Amino acid sequence: MMSFSKKLCGVAGAAALSLLTALPTWAQDAATAAAPVPDKGDTAWMMISTVLVLAMILPGLALFYGGLVRTKNMLSVMTQIGAVACLAMLVWVTYGYSLAFGPDASDGLKPFIASLGKLFLAGITPDSTAATFTDGVVIPEYVFVCFQMTFAAITIALVLGSVVERIKFSAVMVFALLWLTIVYFPIAHMVWAAGGLFFEMGALDFAGGTVVHINAGVSALVACIILGKRMGYPKEPMPPHSMTLTVVGTGLLWVGWFGFNAGSALEANGSAALAMINTFVATASAALAWMVAERVAGHKASALGFCSGVIAGLVAVTPAAGNSGPFGAIVLGAVASVVCFFAVTVLKPKLGYDDSLDAFGIHGIGGMVGAIGTGIVYAPSLGGPGGADYAIGGQLVTQILATATTIVWAAIGTAIAIFIAKAVTGLRVGPEVEQEGLDLGEHGERAYNY
Repeated sequence: MMSFSKKLCGVAGAAALSLLTALPTWAQDAATAAAPVPDKGDTAWMMISTVLVLAMILPGLALFYGGLVRTKNMLSVMTQIGAVACLAMLVWVTYGYSLAFGPDASDGLKPFIASLGKLFLAGITPDSTAATFTDGVVIPEYVFVCFQMTFAAITIALVLGSVVERIKFSAVMVFALLWLTIVYFPIAHMVWAAGGLFFEMGALDFAGGTVVHINAGVSALVACIILGKRMGYPKEPMPPHSMTLTVVGTGLLWVGWFGFNAGSALEANGSAALAMINTFVATASAALAWMVAERVAGHKASALGFCSGVIAGLVAVTPAAGNSGPFGAIVLGAVASVVCFFAVTVLKPKLGYDDSLDAFGIHGIGGMVGAIGTGIVYAPSLGGPGGADYAIGGQLVTQILATATTIVWAAIGTAIAIFIAKAVTGLRVGPEVEQEGLDLGEHGERAYNY
């Protein structure tokens, strides 16, 4: 009996070996190589980072923007931010993720957009994985989907900062749907997806200088110009109704931004640590630089200036978070803060556009400074992580091309989206509603009942 068992095992083993050797080489490799398994530490970090970015939107941005508007419009701002974030999440899992990171489209479209091969997240399961920046290291694809989903949600919410206090809620929702589709998804694909235009050019954008900030800031400028100025602007004073809430929102944005920047490493590693320290020091430098600029301009250092400087620093360091040394980040934050201060206090009044909460002046301008400046601070001679053969000049050309293309794409796409929203909804509330406030006029409630 024992002899028969051994003989049977030998025959089975020989048969299995015969089948394996009959397979093509690639099939043998696939059969013998174990599939990468997500690291639990990386996965946990990315899940935390995703929730941190959500905290940037609700409550962070909602409180930051809400405190900056007049009392009669606070709830409308917070409602708009929450509603577009929810819309972005649903659109993202329906077709946005597929267009940005799905299977390749045809060769002609591949640099600009992916295909609908992952419509409704088709083919993604709890066992699906997404690659990171390290060969053989992966994370669950659902986690990657969620992380990128929060980026889409906060970007459209940022755009609203320029049009608050006079845009219809219905217009906001129509505009958001169109804008995500024709502006955000293509830019996200171009920058972060293999085969994307900027990705293949070698553009440096660690966490979204082009995708999020230039995209949102330029779109905000175009939208507010088409929408028109608020009643009484700029003759009537329109100060923030609660700087206290704005400061709280600023703090929440800064905390959440660590998920935004350090999370973009996609792993809990040294690159994430570099992004973390840069998010600390660039922001600190920018906050102080803005208040110094206020003093030099003959004003008192203000809480609003502090908050504005914090956001300017966070915006500027976003593309450079893992692409700069700490001292390069400090310089980049300070420079961006001063440039944004000039854009908000000098450029905007001279040009006369009504960017209500300075979405363009801080996110647009700060994003441009950060995106182009990343090409400089990446150099190893300045403490950056670039290789010994890194050439600043060539990279600067790439950064400028990526920035310019994003500006043009965002401007044209936003104009299309806002004009369609205007045709469908009328775009702007009536004079009576604007006078009364959008809280009551659009939502039938007050922020404060006293």
